[in-house]
Amino acid sequence: MRGTTWGDTRRRRRTPPAPRDRVGGSPHPPAALRRRRPLPSGERWGLPVFSGACRLVLAFVAVALFAGPAAAAPPNVLVVIADDLGYSDLGCYGGEIATPNLDGLAKDGLRFTQFYNTARCWPSRAALLTGYYAQQVRRDTVPGVKSGGQGVRPAWAKLLPEMLKPLGYRSFLSGKWHVDGRPLANGFDRSYTLDDHNRHFGPRQHTEDDKPLPPAGDGYYSSTAIADHAIKCLKEHAEKHADRPFFGYVAFTAPHFPLHAPADDVAKYRKTYQAGWDAVRDDRWKRLRALKIGGDALSAVEPEVGPPYPFPDAIQKLGPGEVNRPLPWKDLTAEQRQFQADKMAVHAAMVDRMDREIGRIVAQLKAMRALDDTLVLFMSDNGASAEIMVRGDGHDPKAAPGSAASYLCLGPGWSTACNTPLRRHKTWVHEGGISTPLVAHWPKGIAAKGELRHTPGHLIDLVPTVLELAARKRPEAPPAPGKSLVPLFAKDGTITRDSLWWQHEGNRALRVGDWKIVAAGKDAAWELYDLSKDRSEGKNLAAEKPEKVKELAAMWAKQFEEYAALAAKDAK
Repeated sequence: MRGTTWGDTRRRRRTPPAPRDRVGGSPHPPAALRRRRPLPSGERWGLPVFSGACRLVLAFVAVALFAGPAAAAPPNVLVVIADDLGYSDLGCYGGEIATPNLDGLAKDGLRFTQFYNTARCWPSRAALLTGYYAQQVRRDTVPGVKSGGQGVRPAWAKLLPEMLKPLGYRSFLSGKWHVDGRPLANGFDRSYTLDDHNRHFGPRQHTEDDKPLPPAGDGYYSSTAIADHAIKCLKEHAEKHADRPFFGYVAFTAPHFPLHAPADDVAKYRKTYQAGWDAVRDDRWKRLRALKIGGDALSAVEPEVGPPYPFPDAIQKLGPGEVNRPLPWKDLTAEQRQFQADKMAVHAAMVDRMDREIGRIVAQLKAMRALDDTLVLFMSDNGASAEIMVRGDGHDPKAAPGSAASYLCLGPGWSTACNTPLRRHKTWVHEGGISTPLVAHWPKGIAAKGELRHTPGHLIDLVPTVLELAARKRPEAPPAPGKSLVPLFAKDGTITRDSLWWQHEGNRALRVGDWKIVAAGKDAAWELYDLSKDRSEGKNLAAEKPEKVKELAAMWAKQFEEYAALAAKDAK
C-alpha cells in the first residue's frame, strides 16, 4: 500500500551502529545499511577483519536484523463503531442476526469479552477520540462546570487525528460526530457527518467537510451513505496518498432509534422474532456458553425496570401494542406480541444492513491491497437501549414498521434480550449498559485467529493503542487513564491497571480486578459483585463484605474528585 516516502520521513540515525549487544534495540538501521553501502571496516569498530565474501554475508545478516518488525511502518487504522448495539447482537457474540462480515473479521482476528464503553453515545465518543474519561474533558456532567452533551473540551484534550497528523497520517470521519467542535478543525482531513439523529431516511442535517448539505432525497439510507463516504475517502487515499498511512473513523447511527430500515431488509426477519424475547434470550445464552463468552450465568430479568426516561405521551402515540416493561412474553396480548416482534425485526435488519456495508468497506481495503496492513476495530458506544420516545417526524400508527413515517424504539423487553447475558441497558453502568463487543483484525499484526481475550479493556485504551503502533508518545498533557491493548494482540492477560471508572447521570461504578461496585442512581446504595464468578451481577455481596465496599467507594470518590478538578481547571 505504501512506498518508502513514509519511512523516509522518520528520524534517521546519524551515528555509527550500536555495539553488538545492543543491536536489537534500535528501531532503525544505520544509514550505511539502509543505503546498501559497504559496511565500515571491522577495525574501525574494534571487530575482526573479514574477507570480502564474509563481509558481504555479514552485511546481509545485519540488514535482516535491522529490518525486523520494529522497523515496519505503522499500520493504517480503521475504527468502526455502532450505535446502541447489544452485547450479543452479532453472530460471533451469540446472536441470530446475520453478520457474516464481522463474523469473518472475528474468525481471522480477536474477540474481546470484557470490553467497556461509557453507557452513552457522546461520552463514549469523547473517550474513544481523546483517551480520557468523558468527565475529565467536560463531555459528561461534572457539577459546577459547563459539561455534558454541550461541554467543550479543554485545549489540551486533542482528538486522535490531531495526534497522528505529525506522523503523516491522513484521517477521515464518516457518520455520527457527537463531539464538540467540527471534524476538520480537530484533525480530520475529510468528513461526512450525519447530525440528524431522528431520520435514517432523508436526513435534514448533514455535512461534508464541515459544509452543510441539502436535505437528502429518495434513495438515501444512513448506513449506506456512511459506507459510501468511507469508500470514497479510501479510494481517494489510494489514488493520491498511497505512501501515507490513514486513520478512518466510521461511526454508524444504526441500530439507534428510530428503528428504520429498508423494507426488503425488514422482510428477511419478519418471522424471526415471533417466539418472543424470552426464547431469543435463552437461545443466545446457549450459543454464548458454547462460545465461552459472557460468564457462567444468565442475568435475571428485572420486570420493574423500564425506560430510563419516562415519556407517557409516547406510549399513547405508539398505541396498545407498545410495552414499556420486560414482561414475560406469554403475558402479552396477541397485538402486543406482533408489534414487539415487528420492532425487533427492524432492529435486526439495521444490524444486518450495517454488517453488509462494513463488508463493502472491507472489500475496498482488499481492492487497495491495504487490508493486511490495516488494524480494524469494531465496537459499540453503549449497550442496547430500553428507551421509548417519539421525536422527529412523529409516528404514524398506519405506517409500515421501519418506514420513514414510523418512529419506533427497541424498549426494555428486546433490550434485555439484546444485552444477553448481562444486566440492564444503555445509561446504566451495570454490565449490560457498558459492555460492548470488540473485534480486532489485523493480518500483519495479529497472528491469533479466532481467539478470545478476557482481559478488561475500555474505549479510553484506543488512543494509547494507536499511538503505540504509530511509534509516538502521547503529547504533553495531564496523565491519561488508558492502556495500550497492543500486548493483548499477542497474548491474553498481558496488561494490568489500577481500576476502571464510570459515572453517568448518577449511575456509578468502579472495577478493580474482578471486584465491581455499582449503584443505579446518585442516592442508591453501592452493590458489590465478583465478576470472575458473577458477570451477570446476580449476587450482591455488599452486606457480606462491607469493608470491600468502603474501600472501593473511597477509590471511586477520590477519582471523581480528581476528574472534576481537572474539568474545572481553566473552565469558563
